[in-house]
Amino acid sequence: MKTIVTGGSGYLGTHIRRHFRADDLSRRSGSSVLDPAGLSKLEDYDLVIHLAAHLDKSPDAAEEVFLTNVEGTVNVLKNIRKDAAFIFASTKDVYGRFADGFAEVPESCQTLFAGQSALEWSKLIAEKYVEYYAHQRAFRSCIFRLSNIYAPNSEGNTPGFVGAFVDALNRGEPVRLPGGGSPVRDLLHVDDLAAACEAFSTSVIRHGTYNLGGGRNNAISIKELVERLEAVSGLQMVLNHEPLPAPIPFRYVSDLSLIIQELDWEPKIGIESGLGSLFGKQ
Repeated sequence: MKTIVTGGSGYLGTHIRRHFRADDLSRRSGSSVLDPAGLSKLEDYDLVIHLAAHLDKSPDAAEEVFLTNVEGTVNVLKNIRKDAAFIFASTKDVYGRFADGFAEVPESCQTLFAGQSALEWSKLIAEKYVEYYAHQRAFRSCIFRLSNIYAPNSEGNTPGFVGAFVDALNRGEPVRLPGGGSPVRDLLHVDDLAAACEAFSTSVIRHGTYNLGGGRNNAISIKELVERLEAVSGLQMVLNHEPLPAPIPFRYVSDLSLIIQELDWEPKIGIESGLGSLFGKQ
């Protein structure tokens, strides 16, 4: 299956591209989702995994976020050929504070505006374009609302919060724990994300929207995460006890029942081995 990854040189894209032995469409490879003239080559691919995005939650970045994440996605969608498979990386944060109403968050959770930043809102808007163009152009589409995906560091990329904790631990730099370390997140290793992409690409599903994270078996508080990282690495985290506001939602654990049912996928990499991979341990 001929595959291309937009944002294939990024934090997650580097690993996804390696898994599929895919081509890269990114600024580092000389292409951009904001250059419609350079996207016609996408018609040659059986599978397009769209990870390219501007990931900035600051209010000052809103215009660029909407430009890249909405208009850039539309530019890509206009070049997906009939019956190809398209996978869009959305985010769990489209649910905002409504996710706090669930022990495990289902896809039916509300996505009404509740103070989400331009980043989350741009992803939700882009989801609608994915649905529209998939039906208009008759290609297969999959929307993954990603929870907390972590991966080994790659050159030139900024990690997610798990990777940021690893970097601080390795460097002996102090970290502050949001909400005193009590908030809970479910964690998913990037190799399990790659497996989920493969599960959709080889399935018979035409269109689907799935919450994708580690689920209840890979849910952990931020304080417990620090303890696990210390145990795996043999290092001790330097903590800055200055208060840091709790995130919204306070607790997020993905309900994986739909993706398990429809794609026969579930996480294979547990927290211990997954975190070990961040320190070069298997």
